[in-house]
Amino acid sequence: MSEAVARPTLEAVAARAGVSRATVSRVVNGEAGVREALAAKVRRAVEELGYVPNRAARSLVTRRHDAVAVVIAEPETRVFADPFFALQLRGISKELTAHDVQLVLLLTEGRADHARVGRYLSGGHVDGALVFSLHLDDPLPGLVQGAGVPTVFGGRPGWAGGADARYVDCDNRGGARAAVRHLAGLGRTRIAHITGALDQTSAVDRLEGFRDVLPSPDARLVAEGDFSPAGGELAMRHLLDRCPDLDAVFAANDLSAAGALRVLRAAGRRVPDDVAVVGFDDMLPVAEQADPPLTTVRQDIEEMGRLMAAMLLRGRPRGSGRHPETDDADETASVVLPTELVRRESA
Repeated sequence: MSEAVARPTLEAVAARAGVSRATVSRVVNGEAGVREALAAKVRRAVEELGYVPNRAARSLVTRRHDAVAVVIAEPETRVFADPFFALQLRGISKELTAHDVQLVLLLTEGRADHARVGRYLSGGHVDGALVFSLHLDDPLPGLVQGAGVPTVFGGRPGWAGGADARYVDCDNRGGARAAVRHLAGLGRTRIAHITGALDQTSAVDRLEGFRDVLPSPDARLVAEGDFSPAGGELAMRHLLDRCPDLDAVFAANDLSAAGALRVLRAAGRRVPDDVAVVGFDDMLPVAEQADPPLTTVRQDIEEMGRLMAAMLLRGRPRGSGRHPETDDADETASVVLPTELVRRESA
């Protein structure tokens, strides 16, 4: 039986570098106050010995766990099927990786999972939480607040007490206005809207943008969806049954628009000749592969995720180390990113 290889210690690194243990600790923990020549010797010794810091001991010094919880208020079947979440997670992961911070993914399948997430966040395992895809009656904001961890939300807060929450969002209402104005500019007069789930602020804001351009729409031209292809299909069927003479559709996201396109094709409606269609998101795997390719409102989903992570990293405990890319920016200001209409063949 082979003997276990002893793990290099802080003392071994100090001996190799010819410095004190305290100096090694400061360098390893990213603290200031060590001359660059000494720091270089320590880093070289760390590499030569293959020293790996003890994260538990390190967290006692820095008050950081170097881990962030990403909480998505959706079941896993939805998260892994919707490319929106993949894009947002990619942006988050890139920013956390750049700062050597681990991502801990937490999903909520049901109400029992909310309590589990609350316990985990209260247990001191992470430096903060990124929370998105919230629904208006969701208990998660209260649980997160009760856990006392720094938090950044994805999307405009719509719950009671959310006015002071930090968040990153896009201009949902302005993007919806641009979509509907584009359809009206094409001469379309019977413009329908497939909403998202109306217990989410993004869907509410996009519906309000639709109403900004068409302040008194025929109620039959609005059908509620749920941001999914199946929801888009069902809503499109309802719209055709109620208003067979409609000549345009603004769908609250690209997945809903893709579902609407399938129903229109099956019903013998030509797009865009008979019915023009505009989506929202500009998720390229969906928009470019739609038949025909989808005109849509672009929001930078990956950048939204990156900004959420950057905002959170600014607010977590720092110890004596600094992150120059993020530490000097405003730690409290929420961010609303602009949107852009991307024209393709569907409208």
